Amino acid sequence: MNPLLLSTLEHLKALVSFDTRNPPRAITTGGIFDYVRAQLPGFAITVTDHGAGAVSLHAVRGQPKLLFNVHLDTVPDSPAWTASPHELRVTAGRAIGLGACDIKGAAAALLAVANASGGDMALLFTTDEEANDPRCIAGFLKGKPAYDEVIVAEPTRDEAVLAHRGIQSVLMRFAGHAGHASGEQRPGDSALHQAVRWGDAALDFVAAQAHERFGGLTGLRFNIGRIEGGIKANMIAPSAEVRFGMRPLPTMHPDGLLERFRTLVEPAPAHFEETFRGPSLPAGDTATAESRRLAARDLADELEIPVGNAVDFWTEASLFSAAGYTAFVYGPGDIAQAHTADEWVALDQLQHYAETIHHIIDKS
Repeated sequence: MNPLLLSTLEHLKALVSFDTRNPPRAITTGGIFDYVRAQLPGFAITVTDHGAGAVSLHAVRGQPKLLFNVHLDTVPDSPAWTASPHELRVTAGRAIGLGACDIKGAAAALLAVANASGGDMALLFTTDEEANDPRCIAGFLKGKPAYDEVIVAEPTRDEAVLAHRGIQSVLMRFAGHAGHASGEQRPGDSALHQAVRWGDAALDFVAAQAHERFGGLTGLRFNIGRIEGGIKANMIAPSAEVRFGMRPLPTMHPDGLLERFRTLVEPAPAHFEETFRGPSLPAGDTATAESRRLAARDLADELEIPVGNAVDFWTEASLFSAAGYTAFVYGPGDIAQAHTADEWVALDQLQHYAETIHHIIDKS
Protein backbone atom coordinates (compact mmCIF):
# COMPACT_ATOMS: atom_id res chain seq x y z
CA MET A 1 0.00 0.00 0.00
CA ASN A 2 1.19 3.52 -0.80
CA PRO A 3 3.05 4.87 2.29
CA LEU A 4 1.16 8.19 2.26
CA LEU A 5 -2.18 6.35 2.07
CA LEU A 6 -1.11 3.99 4.84
CA SER A 7 -0.26 6.94 7.08
CA THR A 8 -3.55 8.61 6.17
CA LEU A 9 -5.50 5.49 7.16
CA GLU A 10 -3.66 5.25 10.48
CA HIS A 11 -4.66 8.83 11.28
CA LEU A 12 -8.19 8.24 10.02
CA LYS A 13 -8.59 5.23 12.32
CA ALA A 14 -7.68 7.44 15.28
CA LEU A 15 -9.86 10.38 14.20
CA VAL A 16 -12.92 8.20 13.62
CA SER A 17 -12.54 6.70 17.11
CA PHE A 18 -13.26 10.08 18.70
CA ASP A 19 -16.94 10.90 19.22
CA THR A 20 -17.41 14.33 17.63
CA ARG A 21 -21.09 14.04 16.73
CA ASN A 22 -22.85 17.35 16.28
CA PRO A 23 -25.33 17.42 17.90
CA PRO A 24 -24.71 17.03 20.78
CA ARG A 25 -21.26 18.55 20.07
CA ALA A 26 -19.89 17.45 23.42
CA ILE A 27 -16.40 18.38 22.27
CA THR A 28 -13.62 19.83 24.41
CA THR A 29 -10.12 21.18 23.81
CA GLY A 30 -8.81 17.72 24.79
CA GLY A 31 -9.76 14.44 23.14
CA ILE A 32 -9.41 14.67 19.38
CA PHE A 33 -7.50 17.94 19.72
CA ASP A 34 -4.91 16.32 21.97
CA TYR A 35 -4.40 13.78 19.21
CA VAL A 36 -4.12 16.40 16.44
CA ARG A 37 -1.71 18.48 18.51
CA ALA A 38 0.55 15.48 19.07
CA GLN A 39 0.75 14.83 15.30
CA LEU A 40 2.05 18.30 14.45
CA PRO A 41 5.57 18.67 15.86
CA GLY A 42 7.27 21.82 14.62
CA PHE A 43 3.99 23.71 14.20
CA ALA A 44 2.97 26.75 16.22
CA ILE A 45 -0.44 25.74 17.55
CA THR A 46 -3.31 27.80 18.95
CA VAL A 47 -6.42 26.07 20.33
CA THR A 48 -9.49 28.23 20.92
CA ASP A 49 -12.69 27.26 22.75
CA HIS A 50 -15.53 29.24 21.15
CA GLY A 51 -18.13 27.79 23.54
CA ALA A 52 -20.87 25.15 23.20
CA GLY A 53 -18.43 22.51 21.95
CA ALA A 54 -17.11 24.68 19.12
CA VAL A 55 -13.32 24.38 19.19
CA SER A 56 -10.70 25.37 16.64
CA LEU A 57 -7.03 24.48 16.26
CA HIS A 58 -4.82 26.69 14.12
CA ALA A 59 -1.41 25.21 13.26
CA VAL A 60 1.30 27.04 11.33
CA ARG A 61 4.74 26.03 10.09
CA GLY A 62 6.84 28.60 8.26
CA GLN A 63 5.14 31.52 6.52
CA PRO A 64 2.46 30.03 4.27
CA LYS A 65 -0.03 32.16 2.33
CA LEU A 66 -2.40 29.23 1.75
CA LEU A 67 -4.62 27.88 4.56
CA PHE A 68 -6.23 24.43 4.62
CA ASN A 69 -9.48 24.27 6.60
CA VAL A 70 -11.27 21.06 7.63
CA HIS A 71 -14.00 20.33 10.18
CA LEU A 72 -13.77 17.44 12.63
CA ASP A 73 -17.40 17.29 13.76
CA THR A 74 -19.76 14.75 12.22
CA VAL A 75 -23.49 14.24 12.00
CA PRO A 76 -25.04 11.76 14.47
CA ASP A 77 -25.02 8.10 13.47
CA SER A 78 -28.23 6.17 12.78
CA PRO A 79 -29.44 2.70 13.85
CA ALA A 80 -28.89 1.57 10.25
CA TRP A 81 -25.11 1.27 10.74
CA THR A 82 -24.02 -2.37 10.36
CA ALA A 83 -21.06 -2.01 12.75
CA SER A 84 -19.69 0.49 15.24
CA PRO A 85 -19.50 3.90 13.52
CA HIS A 86 -16.39 4.76 15.56
CA GLU A 87 -14.32 1.78 14.39
CA LEU A 88 -12.72 2.29 10.98
CA ARG A 89 -13.18 -0.60 8.56
CA VAL A 90 -10.98 -0.79 5.47
CA THR A 91 -12.02 -2.94 2.52
CA ALA A 92 -10.38 -3.41 -0.86
CA GLY A 93 -11.49 0.03 -2.02
CA ARG A 94 -13.17 1.85 0.87
CA ALA A 95 -12.56 3.29 4.32
CA ILE A 96 -15.80 3.06 6.31
CA GLY A 97 -16.52 5.03 9.48
CA LEU A 98 -18.47 7.98 10.84
CA GLY A 99 -16.95 11.09 9.29
CA ALA A 100 -14.64 9.15 6.95
CA CYS A 101 -16.19 10.91 3.97
CA ASP A 102 -17.36 14.12 5.68
CA ILE A 103 -14.60 14.95 6.25
CA LYS A 104 -12.15 13.24 8.60
CA GLY A 105 -10.56 11.54 5.61
CA ALA A 106 -9.19 14.87 4.44
CA ALA A 107 -8.12 15.75 8.00
CA ALA A 108 -6.19 12.48 8.22
CA ALA A 109 -4.51 13.14 4.88
CA LEU A 110 -3.48 16.64 5.99
CA LEU A 111 -1.87 15.17 9.12
CA ALA A 112 -0.08 12.57 7.01
CA VAL A 113 1.24 15.25 4.64
CA ALA A 114 2.33 17.47 7.53
CA ASN A 115 4.59 14.66 8.75
CA ALA A 116 5.78 13.57 5.31
CA SER A 117 6.90 17.02 4.17
CA GLY A 118 8.74 19.97 5.65
CA GLY A 119 7.35 22.86 3.63
CA ASP A 120 5.41 25.86 4.88
CA MET A 121 1.90 24.80 5.88
CA ALA A 122 -1.13 26.20 7.70
CA LEU A 123 -4.07 24.20 9.02
CA LEU A 124 -7.36 25.15 10.67
CA PHE A 125 -9.39 22.35 12.29
CA THR A 126 -12.91 23.21 13.55
CA THR A 127 -15.91 21.46 15.13
CA ASP A 128 -19.01 23.51 14.33
CA GLU A 129 -19.77 22.95 10.64
CA GLU A 130 -22.54 20.37 11.01
CA ALA A 131 -24.79 22.61 13.14
CA ASN A 132 -25.12 25.74 10.99
CA ASP A 133 -23.27 27.57 13.75
CA PRO A 134 -20.03 28.87 12.22
CA ARG A 135 -18.65 30.50 15.34
CA CYS A 136 -15.22 28.89 14.81
CA ILE A 137 -14.70 30.52 11.41
CA ALA A 138 -16.23 33.80 12.58
CA GLY A 139 -13.91 33.89 15.58
CA PHE A 140 -10.89 33.00 13.48
CA LEU A 141 -11.63 35.70 10.91
CA LYS A 142 -11.89 38.40 13.57
CA GLY A 143 -8.12 38.22 13.87
CA LYS A 144 -7.75 39.02 10.15
CA PRO A 145 -5.29 36.14 9.56
CA ALA A 146 -2.61 36.96 7.02
CA TYR A 147 -3.44 34.45 4.30
CA ASP A 148 -4.21 35.06 0.66
CA GLU A 149 -6.01 31.83 -0.16
CA VAL A 150 -8.06 29.16 1.60
CA ILE A 151 -8.91 25.62 0.53
CA VAL A 152 -11.83 24.17 2.47
CA ALA A 153 -12.09 20.39 2.63
CA GLU A 154 -15.47 18.86 1.81
CA PRO A 155 -16.36 15.81 -0.31
CA THR A 156 -15.91 16.98 -3.92
CA ARG A 157 -14.43 13.84 -5.52
CA ASP A 158 -11.02 15.49 -5.70
CA GLU A 159 -12.24 18.39 -7.81
CA ALA A 160 -12.08 22.11 -7.04
CA VAL A 161 -15.57 23.49 -6.50
CA LEU A 162 -15.61 27.23 -7.20
CA ALA A 163 -19.32 27.93 -6.63
CA HIS A 164 -22.23 26.70 -4.53
CA ARG A 165 -25.58 27.82 -3.19
CA GLY A 166 -26.12 29.95 -0.14
CA ILE A 167 -28.27 28.75 2.73
CA GLN A 168 -30.95 30.43 4.87
CA SER A 169 -33.08 29.10 7.72
CA VAL A 170 -36.23 30.85 8.96
CA LEU A 171 -38.59 30.57 11.95
CA MET A 172 -42.15 31.87 11.52
CA ARG A 173 -45.04 32.06 13.97
CA PHE A 174 -48.67 32.62 13.05
CA ALA A 175 -51.23 33.96 15.54
CA GLY A 176 -54.94 33.10 15.48
CA HIS A 177 -57.90 33.17 17.85
CA ALA A 178 -58.84 30.09 19.85
CA GLY A 179 -62.46 29.01 19.54
CA HIS A 180 -64.90 26.27 18.68
CA ALA A 181 -64.43 24.87 15.19
CA SER A 182 -68.15 24.49 14.48
CA GLY A 183 -68.64 28.07 13.31
CA GLU A 184 -67.63 29.90 10.14
CA GLN A 185 -64.01 31.01 10.19
CA ARG A 186 -62.35 34.12 8.83
CA PRO A 187 -58.94 33.71 7.10
CA GLY A 188 -57.03 34.92 10.13
CA ASP A 189 -58.86 32.93 12.81
CA SER A 190 -56.84 29.73 12.64
CA ALA A 191 -53.07 29.99 12.90
CA LEU A 192 -52.73 26.57 11.31
CA HIS A 193 -54.89 27.57 8.35
CA GLN A 194 -52.64 30.59 7.87
CA ALA A 195 -49.58 28.34 7.93
CA VAL A 196 -51.10 25.95 5.37
CA ARG A 197 -52.07 28.82 3.05
CA TRP A 198 -48.56 30.22 3.37
CA GLY A 199 -47.06 26.82 2.57
CA ASP A 200 -49.18 26.50 -0.57
CA ALA A 201 -48.15 29.98 -1.74
CA ALA A 202 -44.50 29.28 -0.92
CA LEU A 203 -44.41 26.10 -2.99
CA ASP A 204 -45.98 27.95 -5.93
CA PHE A 205 -43.38 30.71 -5.65
CA VAL A 206 -40.53 28.21 -5.56
CA ALA A 207 -41.90 26.37 -8.60
CA ALA A 208 -41.88 29.68 -10.49
CA GLN A 209 -38.11 29.98 -9.92
CA ALA A 210 -37.32 26.75 -11.77
CA HIS A 211 -36.05 28.67 -14.82
CA GLU A 212 -33.31 30.45 -12.86
CA ARG A 213 -29.81 29.10 -13.56
CA PHE A 214 -26.22 29.54 -12.43
CA GLY A 215 -23.21 27.44 -13.43
CA GLY A 216 -25.21 24.27 -13.98
CA LEU A 217 -27.45 24.78 -10.92
CA THR A 218 -31.16 25.41 -11.44
CA GLY A 219 -33.98 26.91 -9.40
CA LEU A 220 -34.36 27.61 -5.70
CA ARG A 221 -33.92 24.75 -3.25
CA PHE A 222 -36.64 24.98 -0.59
CA ASN A 223 -37.87 22.81 2.28
CA ILE A 224 -40.57 23.21 4.92
CA GLY A 225 -38.95 21.25 7.70
CA ARG A 226 -41.48 21.58 10.51
CA ILE A 227 -45.06 22.75 11.15
CA GLU A 228 -46.34 22.65 14.70
CA GLY A 229 -49.44 24.04 16.35
CA GLY A 230 -53.06 23.55 17.27
CA ILE A 231 -54.72 21.52 20.00
CA LYS A 232 -57.37 19.18 18.58
CA ALA A 233 -59.72 18.76 15.62
CA ASN A 234 -62.65 20.75 17.05
CA MET A 235 -60.61 23.70 18.31
CA ILE A 236 -59.43 26.63 16.21
CA ALA A 237 -55.64 26.81 16.47
CA PRO A 238 -54.47 29.94 18.32
CA SER A 239 -50.82 29.52 17.30
CA ALA A 240 -48.62 27.73 14.78
CA GLU A 241 -44.90 27.59 14.12
CA VAL A 242 -43.20 26.93 10.80
CA ARG A 243 -39.52 26.33 10.15
CA PHE A 244 -38.25 26.37 6.59
CA GLY A 245 -34.95 26.50 4.78
CA MET A 246 -33.85 27.58 1.34
CA ARG A 247 -30.71 27.41 -0.74
CA PRO A 248 -30.55 30.28 -3.24
CA LEU A 249 -28.37 30.48 -6.31
CA PRO A 250 -25.41 32.89 -6.10
CA THR A 251 -27.38 35.27 -8.37
CA MET A 252 -30.39 35.39 -6.04
CA HIS A 253 -30.72 38.11 -3.41
CA PRO A 254 -31.16 36.73 0.14
CA ASP A 255 -32.88 39.82 1.59
CA GLY A 256 -35.30 40.03 -1.32
CA LEU A 257 -36.18 36.35 -0.91
CA LEU A 258 -36.85 36.83 2.79
CA GLU A 259 -39.20 39.74 2.14
CA ARG A 260 -41.01 37.78 -0.56
CA PHE A 261 -41.62 34.82 1.73
CA ARG A 262 -42.68 37.11 4.60
CA THR A 263 -45.37 38.79 2.52
CA LEU A 264 -46.72 35.82 0.54
CA VAL A 265 -50.12 35.79 2.26
CA GLU A 266 -52.37 37.91 4.43
CA PRO A 267 -52.36 38.11 7.33
CA ALA A 268 -48.56 38.07 7.39
CA PRO A 269 -46.84 35.94 10.03
CA ALA A 270 -46.83 37.46 13.52
CA HIS A 271 -43.15 36.59 13.84
CA PHE A 272 -40.59 36.13 11.06
CA GLU A 273 -36.95 35.49 11.99
CA GLU A 274 -33.96 34.42 9.94
CA THR A 275 -32.12 32.00 12.23
CA PHE A 276 -29.11 31.29 9.99
CA ARG A 277 -27.58 32.64 6.82
CA GLY A 278 -24.60 31.36 4.93
CA PRO A 279 -23.52 33.27 1.82
CA SER A 280 -23.14 31.62 -1.54
CA LEU A 281 -19.73 30.89 -3.05
CA PRO A 282 -18.31 33.10 -4.38
CA ALA A 283 -19.65 35.79 -2.06
CA GLY A 284 -20.32 39.42 -2.87
CA ASP A 285 -22.20 41.43 -5.47
CA THR A 286 -22.16 40.23 -9.05
CA ALA A 287 -18.91 41.93 -10.06
CA THR A 288 -17.09 41.00 -6.85
CA ALA A 289 -18.29 37.41 -6.96
CA GLU A 290 -17.15 37.00 -10.57
CA SER A 291 -13.73 38.43 -9.74
CA ARG A 292 -13.39 36.02 -6.81
CA ARG A 293 -14.52 33.08 -8.94
CA LEU A 294 -11.87 33.85 -11.56
CA ALA A 295 -9.20 34.16 -8.86
CA ALA A 296 -10.22 30.79 -7.41
CA ARG A 297 -10.08 29.22 -10.88
CA ASP A 298 -6.59 30.62 -11.42
CA LEU A 299 -5.49 29.20 -8.06
CA ALA A 300 -6.87 25.76 -8.89
CA ASP A 301 -5.08 25.84 -12.23
CA GLU A 302 -1.84 26.89 -10.56
CA LEU A 303 -2.12 24.01 -8.09
CA GLU A 304 -3.01 21.57 -10.90
CA ILE A 305 -6.38 20.69 -9.35
CA PRO A 306 -9.14 19.94 -11.88
CA VAL A 307 -12.17 22.23 -11.64
CA GLY A 308 -15.56 20.60 -11.10
CA ASN A 309 -19.13 21.81 -11.36
CA ALA A 310 -20.95 24.07 -8.94
CA VAL A 311 -22.74 22.14 -6.16
CA ASP A 312 -26.03 22.41 -4.30
CA PHE A 313 -24.63 21.93 -0.79
CA TRP A 314 -23.29 24.76 1.35
CA THR A 315 -19.75 25.02 2.76
CA GLU A 316 -17.80 27.37 4.97
CA ALA A 317 -15.63 28.33 2.00
CA SER A 318 -18.23 31.04 1.41
CA LEU A 319 -17.40 32.60 4.79
CA PHE A 320 -13.77 32.98 3.76
CA SER A 321 -14.86 34.33 0.38
CA ALA A 322 -17.11 36.89 2.07
CA ALA A 323 -14.11 37.98 4.15
CA GLY A 324 -12.12 38.70 0.99
CA TYR A 325 -10.01 35.54 0.63
CA THR A 326 -9.66 33.56 -2.56
CA ALA A 327 -11.41 30.32 -1.60
CA PHE A 328 -12.61 27.09 -3.11
CA VAL A 329 -13.74 23.65 -1.89
CA TYR A 330 -11.65 20.54 -2.47
CA GLY A 331 -11.57 17.13 -0.85
CA PRO A 332 -11.86 13.36 -1.25
CA GLY A 333 -15.19 11.55 -1.14
CA ASP A 334 -18.61 11.99 -2.70
CA ILE A 335 -21.39 13.99 -1.02
CA ALA A 336 -23.69 11.04 -1.80
CA GLN A 337 -21.84 9.01 0.86
CA ALA A 338 -21.89 11.79 3.47
CA HIS A 339 -24.48 11.61 6.28
CA THR A 340 -25.35 8.00 5.39
CA ALA A 341 -25.20 4.75 7.33
CA ASP A 342 -21.84 3.00 6.78
CA GLU A 343 -20.40 6.25 5.42
CA TRP A 344 -17.31 5.64 3.31
CA VAL A 345 -14.60 7.28 1.27
CA ALA A 346 -12.84 5.68 -1.69
CA LEU A 347 -9.21 4.79 -1.00
CA ASP A 348 -8.04 5.97 -4.42
CA GLN A 349 -9.56 9.40 -3.77
CA LEU A 350 -7.93 9.57 -0.34
CA GLN A 351 -4.56 8.72 -1.85
CA HIS A 352 -4.94 11.20 -4.71
CA TYR A 353 -5.95 13.98 -2.30
CA ALA A 354 -2.98 13.27 -0.01
CA GLU A 355 -0.55 13.19 -2.94
CA THR A 356 -1.93 16.45 -4.32
CA ILE A 357 -1.59 18.25 -0.98
CA HIS A 358 1.92 16.81 -0.57
CA HIS A 359 2.84 18.18 -4.00
CA ILE A 360 1.44 21.61 -3.09
CA ILE A 361 3.41 21.76 0.18
CA ASP A 362 6.62 20.53 -1.46
CA LYS A 363 6.33 23.26 -4.10
CA SER A 364 5.99 25.90 -1.37
